[in-house]
Amino acid sequence: MFSVAILAGGLATRLRPITETIPKSLIQVAGRPFICHQLDYLRQQGINSVVLCIGYLGEMIQEVVGDGFQWDMRVSYSPDGPALLGTGGALRKALPLLGEDFFILYGDSYLPIDFCNVAKTYLASGKKGLMTILRNQNQLDKSNVEFDAGQIIEYNKTVIRPQMDYIDYGLGLLKADALHAYPAGQFFDLSKVYNNLSLAGELAGYEVFERFYEIGSHKGIADTEVYLLEKKQREVYELRKTTFE
Repeated sequence: MFSVAILAGGLATRLRPITETIPKSLIQVAGRPFICHQLDYLRQQGINSVVLCIGYLGEMIQEVVGDGFQWDMRVSYSPDGPALLGTGGALRKALPLLGEDFFILYGDSYLPIDFCNVAKTYLASGKKGLMTILRNQNQLDKSNVEFDAGQIIEYNKTVIRPQMDYIDYGLGLLKADALHAYPAGQFFDLSKVYNNLSLAGELAGYEVFERFYEIGSHKGIADTEVYLLEKKQREVYELRKTTFE
């Protein structure tokens, strides 16, 4: 399975004052720092290598996660440095730690999705990138993706067209050379990379039908906590059922 780059370097200004003293990844959700829930889930998916792209208060994430031993996985770190690099710039800097192909996961997202199936679709497409998408129709956020027959026709966060019924679900895949054209050490957003790939016909799409969870807002935190607590209850029930059968 490919490595996963987790983008966890943002300032999370929408969540202040909570994020004045801790990074967003360490917000307590269902009794644990959110990053711990993410790593639990990634390990269940068969992921054994994670690169955390960190920036604001990133050393606190390192203290909690360490080298990944408690998850039986290898966790490496790629810090922005003196200046924030943005999601694209952070990935560009992390390339030496990532393989030729890698997953991208936002540090505030919890996604009920099968990573293996996504990887198979990406490899079969032969394209430089893949974006998971949800038919949104402006419900969870402003729709900004036009999708047809397995390909992203256009992803654009600034110019929205009526044909755009989908939204970025939060999990992507990229080839490393898709980032080589961008300058190292400079700020740029991952959305720029996705936009350019879509216009070049190099961005595959994988449609998802279950909503995503995120901790980028106070409502998002509340919804995610409910989901994770219910998920834990289901897992405990299934374990007990198996034990007594």
